[in-house]
Amino acid sequence: MEHLQFDFPGDPAAPAPHPHGPGYVLVGVVSSGNLEVLLEPATPGGGCRVRVDTAVAGYGAVWRAVLAEFCARHRLRDLTISINDMGATPAVVSLRLDQAFEELERGAAR
Repeated sequence: MEHLQFDFPGDPAAPAPHPHGPGYVLVGVVSSGNLEVLLEPATPGGGCRVRVDTAVAGYGAVWRAVLAEFCARHRLRDLTISINDMGATPAVVSLRLDQAFEELERGAAR
């Protein structure tokens, strides 16, 4: 198991995250070739911290690239992302991140 952590600067112009329900968003299922993504609000005025626990070691640069693109595309701030991975491809990682962000936005609209 490899444990990775990445910190990305927050976009001060972006709206703060407003998860619905219990205060977090969880998507995906950890099983063969998949992953789960948990989004939680973080301390206001901060960036985006991502913690990854993955069964596949040695892909830190790939994780950083996928996560940096996601954070930049969605202009995130004040958010903690936790990922439990069992070997998902970068495309599946992006899909799950987008699903989680969509749920986060849906909660803000409620």
